[in-house]
Amino acid sequence: MFTGIVAEQGTVLGIEHDGSASATLRLKAPTTTGDLALGGSIAVNGVCLTATQIKGQDFSVDVMGETLIRTTIGELAPGDTVNLERCVPAGGRLDGHVVQGHVDGVGELLEREALGNWDRLRFGVPAPLARYIAEKGSIAVDGVSLTVTAVSAAAEAEPWFEVGLIPTTLEETGLGAKAVGGRVNLEVDVLAKYTERLLSFAPTQGAKR
Repeated sequence: MFTGIVAEQGTVLGIEHDGSASATLRLKAPTTTGDLALGGSIAVNGVCLTATQIKGQDFSVDVMGETLIRTTIGELAPGDTVNLERCVPAGGRLDGHVVQGHVDGVGELLEREALGNWDRLRFGVPAPLARYIAEKGSIAVDGVSLTVTAVSAAAEAEPWFEVGLIPTTLEETGLGAKAVGGRVNLEVDVLAKYTERLLSFAPTQGAKR
């Protein structure tokens, strides 16, 4: 489990694709590799991956086809920066919100506006995910835990949501340099997904027990 509090921005050293079936991603992360062991979990732009090789400050992760299809990991290139977070230890602080590292879909930055010392960002969201996003609720954008400040109307054909980024988030995560048109990994609040699933099994009113 993660909390959406980015520990470091790593640098992509290379990505080797094996067709569309899988890929190996190599990253440089001086801080994050300090307590990273083989088999350890690490979130890369919000995607939970497993360390398969560690050499000093560099490490590699294997990426399966499902992840390449559902996230932006396959779009990375050498020199790109990524948000990194190690899994939270038992008893650790939950400074953000519960983040699984299981990306639900890819969004697009539609608008960006500087407002004094903070920025307003509007993201387009895949229609099936819109119902899970609520104003003042939590969402992970490229692995960054954020509070939703505004949402589109339920009937809107092209749904969106907005977040505000404080100076620390602008400086210490990749969202500070994200340009309009850029794609991001989205993970909605897991509680919303579980609630919907549980309600789908609710007994019909008046049904015999």
